[in-house]
Amino acid sequence: MEFSFSRRDIVRPLKQPTRLIQRTTEQTVLASWSHLQDQFDNLEKHTQWGIDVLEKYIKFVKERTEIELSYAKQLRNLSKKYQPKKNSKEEEEYRYTSTKAFLATLNEMNDYAGQHEVISENMTSLITGELTRYVQELKQERKSHFHDGRKAQQHIETCWKQLEASKRRFERDCKEADRAQQYFEKMDADINVTKADVEKARQQAQLRHQMAEDSKAEYCSTLQKFNSEQHDHYYTHIPNIFQKIQEMEERRIVRIGESMKTFADVDRQVIPIIGKCLDEITKAAESIDHKNDSQMVIEAFKSGFEPPGDVDFEDFTQPMKRTVSESSLSNSRGDGKSEPKFGGKSKGKLWPFIKKNKGAGPEDFSNLPPEQRRKKLQQKVDELNRDIQKEMDQRDALTKMKDVYIKNPQMGDPASVDHRLAELGQNIEKLRLEVQKFEGWLAEVEGRLPMRTEQARRQSGLYEAQNTSAVNSCAQDRESPDGSYTEEQSQETEMKVPATDFDDEFDDEEPLPTIGTCKALYTFEGQNEGTISVAEGEMLYVIEEDKGDGWTRIRRNEDEEGYVPTSYVEVYLDKNAKDVYKSLQKISE
Repeated sequence: MEFSFSRRDIVRPLKQPTRLIQRTTEQTVLASWSHLQDQFDNLEKHTQWGIDVLEKYIKFVKERTEIELSYAKQLRNLSKKYQPKKNSKEEEEYRYTSTKAFLATLNEMNDYAGQHEVISENMTSLITGELTRYVQELKQERKSHFHDGRKAQQHIETCWKQLEASKRRFERDCKEADRAQQYFEKMDADINVTKADVEKARQQAQLRHQMAEDSKAEYCSTLQKFNSEQHDHYYTHIPNIFQKIQEMEERRIVRIGESMKTFADVDRQVIPIIGKCLDEITKAAESIDHKNDSQMVIEAFKSGFEPPGDVDFEDFTQPMKRTVSESSLSNSRGDGKSEPKFGGKSKGKLWPFIKKNKGAGPEDFSNLPPEQRRKKLQQKVDELNRDIQKEMDQRDALTKMKDVYIKNPQMGDPASVDHRLAELGQNIEKLRLEVQKFEGWLAEVEGRLPMRTEQARRQSGLYEAQNTSAVNSCAQDRESPDGSYTEEQSQETEMKVPATDFDDEFDDEEPLPTIGTCKALYTFEGQNEGTISVAEGEMLYVIEEDKGDGWTRIRRNEDEEGYVPTSYVEVYLDKNAKDVYKSLQKISE
């Protein structure tokens, strides 16, 4: 049997992969990553870069929220720093329209700070929180897609290795079959070789030829399978995976764009409220009324004193007839204008023979000028009336409760509220007595009453008996016929002062020298301690001139001396005695 096996038959199947690889479909998909099937590693790097960009944006927004919170905190601290302290003098200054506008600005800045806190909260919840969760999901999805891509790559690589192995086996078997055929032809041509050896060589050649044919079939099958797998890999599996990766990346891009839009919307949402805050600040600024503030200054500092009269001509040709305008307006000679002294500004005594109270002022505010005293008394009366109303409301509520208990004993014991009702009644009575007392003082100021009424004294005495915490002394204001302000100690709260407080201060002093004379212009009833009564037209000696508090110290004889209102007398000072008196004053100071 003749066997022929040519190399052409063995090599011919090798052309099939070339034809299979050339079977490509030219599909152009716009904006598709399917044509990037050979850029698996680059896509992996690109998607990781996209996640890094997203995380960078999250960090940016987070730092922005921290800045907003810090800014809001600083604004709140700034607003709190300049808020007036409660129950302080600074709080009283905020009654002017300009300071009220400033207070409104502080309050609006507090609301303004709140809007920056809203920005921080919304950015944290709508952007930072959402994107942080999305990044975690994105990482998991990316990991899954690239895992599938690597798995597909490993599969195609395995198929390629199988194809290479089948190809090498087919090549080896073809070479063995070729050598066996050549050996058979050589043995067949040699006449010295036995027939058995030729037959053996022929069978070996046929066997090798059969093995080559089997390897060829196996190689063809493996090649077709690989081409099919490769086609599916590049046209189905990898495009699908890349399509998912593309969609994932596009969602990331869309998401970061939406977050940037939200970033702007969060700011935009608070703009109307911030605008309202700014509008309120503008409205507060426009409400400032300079005329009203000027009027409030007048009301706050108006003393009620009338300006001094004209300065009389001093005729030095008549030694005993010199007016003493210099004593009442001693400050006017230095700077050319009058500066009346009252209250704590006077270097002299506030009340005759009464030491200044360095703690709280008198209960009746007699240390204040008339107008200011009236306002303080009115405020006190209003405050007490409000307290009375509160107590009465509580009493009415308890009375209704007691009526309910009487009608429905199961709800409570009516006697359980009696003690509280009694306390409220006592409190109301005390408050009413206090109101009557302050109303009496207020009536004196408003009506310019010369003396307290007997009823007011009895009420005041009754209050003093019930309230042991009252101040030891208070005073009432007086107005002299010429309008100048005088002050006297009030009778109803006058307490006897121990001798150690005042007697040592005055009794042990050397008698003051006479510095001039005076004539009483009006009758003055000196009913308070330290004062002296004078009759109209009476001539007396001056031993101490007015120091700006409205009182002049005079002497009738060696045993009778005291203070009289300066406006009640016309003073004639002796020039030499006055110089000596001033020298003694400087030495004592």
